[in-house]
Amino acid sequence: MSVTIDIAGLPAERISFAPAPLAELCMALHALSQPAHHPELHSWTSATRASLDSCLADRLIEADFMWRSSFSDIFMPFAGIPGGSGRPGATLAEDLDVLDRMDDERFVMAALEHCWLALYNEGGGPSPLKDPAARAKALEAAAARGPRQLEFSVRLLDDTDSVRVWLRRLLEDCGEAFFDETWRRIEPRQTADARHKAELLRRKGLPAALREVSAALSVDEGLTTVTADKMVHGQTTATDPRVGPGLVFVPTNFGWPHLLVLHAPGWRPVVHYPLNSPELASAPGSVELLVRRMEALAHPMRMMLCRSLARAPYTTSELARVYGITPPEVSRHLAVLKKAGLLHTRRQGRYVQHQLDLSVVARIGSDFIEGILR
Repeated sequence: MSVTIDIAGLPAERISFAPAPLAELCMALHALSQPAHHPELHSWTSATRASLDSCLADRLIEADFMWRSSFSDIFMPFAGIPGGSGRPGATLAEDLDVLDRMDDERFVMAALEHCWLALYNEGGGPSPLKDPAARAKALEAAAARGPRQLEFSVRLLDDTDSVRVWLRRLLEDCGEAFFDETWRRIEPRQTADARHKAELLRRKGLPAALREVSAALSVDEGLTTVTADKMVHGQTTATDPRVGPGLVFVPTNFGWPHLLVLHAPGWRPVVHYPLNSPELASAPGSVELLVRRMEALAHPMRMMLCRSLARAPYTTSELARVYGITPPEVSRHLAVLKKAGLLHTRRQGRYVQHQLDLSVVARIGSDFIEGILR
């Protein structure tokens, strides 16, 4: 399982390292919404959540699915503007200006990524802005995710302009409330890291630079394909003429343990890599319980299911669509994981949703939890 990036024929000068303030704001929002993913940020998330104005906190809840369980490509607009520079802005305002230049169809598809991820990554199907059947499918998928997702999706499709204005104002308010000050503190380290890796690329080549970015990244001997070792299948190219050549590596202070690879068709590929990798503490459990959990996780399909369930709650039908297996097969795998005490299950209207219990999984070991969240 991996994501591959075709770089054959890509000029060396089109491979770059640069901080991205809007992408980092996405990771900061994710850390605020999923503190269990980021125990090392406990002090920051606790202080920031406590200081948030209640109105802003409520507004963040309206769209937190764009950063809570998946990371919307909206936060890397520089990669989705055909003919653009392909590099992030120096400030949050500059990145938001680039987002404003994104056409509505691309914006909507990226914003709906949370509810039809498989179709989005395949780059197929008509636009829900133009095709009634695609609209109905998008809203059905959003309804399965929850009422907030459905309400947001209806607003997005019915009045795209107002949602775009609302989202920009929300992100600007986040900047004023907490992110601008945070960015002033962390940007120098990110800039220094980007400069160091760019110099390493120039002096020692791509293999050496990738080794310092992440042990999960590699390149073949012919320097034609970059491979990210992730629990997902995907492929993209850094030489797509529709958007222009380029491959950007973006550092993040808030992102560990997530190594993200933007690989949507029609977008420049981006590798979003963490600057730190703290160890998670593990605690002993009974041998019998440990054996049961390791056996439950040993199956390749259950490992794949855990990757999704670590990020967000899913229904059986959703998992069946994502992984191309039948709902009864999914149910059997979920039963094994539940018997091992690895799942939370809750009812959301007429849907039953399942989610991995990260606090339990963390007790198994940091290698596993880092792998499924990569």
